[in-house]
Amino acid sequence: MSKRTKQIILSVVVTVFVFVFTLGGKVNTAQAETGDIDFSIFDDLIATDRAMSEIDWDFAVGDVLPEEEDEKNEEYARLSAEYHSLFTSERMEEFFEAVEAAWEDADDITIGIYHKAKGDYDKLTCIPEEEYSYFSELQMRANSAWEEAKGKSDFSIFSPYLEELVEYQKKFIGYRLDAGFVYDNPYDAMLDDFEPDMTVAVLDEFFDELKRGVVPLLERVMSAPKIISDDIRRREVPLDVQRKFSPFLMVTLGFDMARGQLRESEHPFTQPHGRNDTRITTHYYENDFFASFYSVTHESGHAIYEQNIAPELDNTILGTGASMAIHESQSRFFENMAGRNRAFLEGIYDDFILLTDGYFDDISAHELYEAVNIVKPSPIRITADELTYSLHIMVRYEIEKMLFNDPDLKIEDLPGIWNEKMREYLGVTPANDAEGILQDVHWSQGNFGYFPTYALGNAYSAQILNAMKKDVDVQSNLRAADFSEIDAWLAEKIHRFGSLLSPDEILAQITDEGFSPRYYIEYLTDKYESLYGLRTDSGGGCATGLFPLPALLLLLAVWVWRRYTA
Repeated sequence: MSKRTKQIILSVVVTVFVFVFTLGGKVNTAQAETGDIDFSIFDDLIATDRAMSEIDWDFAVGDVLPEEEDEKNEEYARLSAEYHSLFTSERMEEFFEAVEAAWEDADDITIGIYHKAKGDYDKLTCIPEEEYSYFSELQMRANSAWEEAKGKSDFSIFSPYLEELVEYQKKFIGYRLDAGFVYDNPYDAMLDDFEPDMTVAVLDEFFDELKRGVVPLLERVMSAPKIISDDIRRREVPLDVQRKFSPFLMVTLGFDMARGQLRESEHPFTQPHGRNDTRITTHYYENDFFASFYSVTHESGHAIYEQNIAPELDNTILGTGASMAIHESQSRFFENMAGRNRAFLEGIYDDFILLTDGYFDDISAHELYEAVNIVKPSPIRITADELTYSLHIMVRYEIEKMLFNDPDLKIEDLPGIWNEKMREYLGVTPANDAEGILQDVHWSQGNFGYFPTYALGNAYSAQILNAMKKDVDVQSNLRAADFSEIDAWLAEKIHRFGSLLSPDEILAQITDEGFSPRYYIEYLTDKYESLYGLRTDSGGGCATGLFPLPALLLLLAVWVWRRYTA
């Protein structure tokens, strides 16, 4: 079995069990024990998943020797099959029955474990085993076809597989409906796999707000006379200098180095093995210092979330983030709300200059702030700037919604639809399929509904920042490069609950209103109007640098009245 096969098997597991069983060790029976309920199946599932995660980690960071690859891949395939067998076994049914019998006496953790496991069990077991097995094989073949198609920039190579993946997902949705699941829109089923209870109705309103607010803002920024140079971002900085800077960033943000580690991989990611073993990776480029700067801040946000989960949830299936979007909100908070904040960059400026060994001695903190916040629309999502990133997601969301709702949609028309939406929302046109519709791996793995969690994470982070400001002087703390109060607030309001609370419950208790996209749009508008000189006074007026226009008109009226009535 090849390394690629191993990676695709992992994607199958991730698709079905997103953020469910990611931690090793035994369940904390002091909190979760109720009567004669047997939690041992979770001990076995968690141990199996941890063994798989160790193999995946070793491959990602280059710790597997070439002569070990076949053996590791075979072990991974065996563990994957064992995991699936355990999850659908009679032992799991017996656990559900035991909890249901003791429901009135069960504690919150037991109930939480039940709900989390039961939802995924019901989704999985309503699908005929032979069809699920075929779908898993289809994912492998589709991924290989996608790689070839992207390499040749030819969507036609991948399109038959994409069409079959969509048809199988539609069939699976039908099985769920037959099993009693309720969805107002077929695409809701896909969304629910990655963000519990998320619906098309909610996302339509969210993305409509982005269209009304962010698209015209981008047009104003691109027509602004101010030009920000990105020369700073293209400087060559030796890798040993970059490697020295990353731990400083992690510790400053609040990452506990005694309970985690940083390694290097092709694509940065976070892999938690419990709150006391949270690992992150980054990738260094000599000609792009800020790629690792912001991948480290991003992944540290994910990791700090995991490190701050309450000890009583550690090593249970509740000992991870509430959802993918809530998790993404934490990485985006540290990457953007904090990491690209003027006050933070001023706060670390002296250390930044010291630790980068003279490579940036000639730039000011203000120039640094402008450079890392430059807006440059691009066809590529993963390199998108903060302002345009969620517009990339909007393109994908609208196409995915069409895939599950438009019976007249032809798969071969998707590249043209993609390019048209990119022109409409970002003002750019991909040069070919590789930098257009084929740029992301997600669809080749059947992961429809994943993309919206990225944009939701951005929006959640802005709403969380707004709530935090009511209790914490955020700017002063960032200017002092002191995250202790910020991290404590996040731990108290979000992190400690793990996945015991739903995303809606978390947002409701810190905002008193539930999810609202207006804070995200206001955040982007305030930041980029100021950065690109689209307003000249703090209140948004536009007359002079001293007084807003209404005040000047009032003064003029008073002068005229006095002049001609004296």
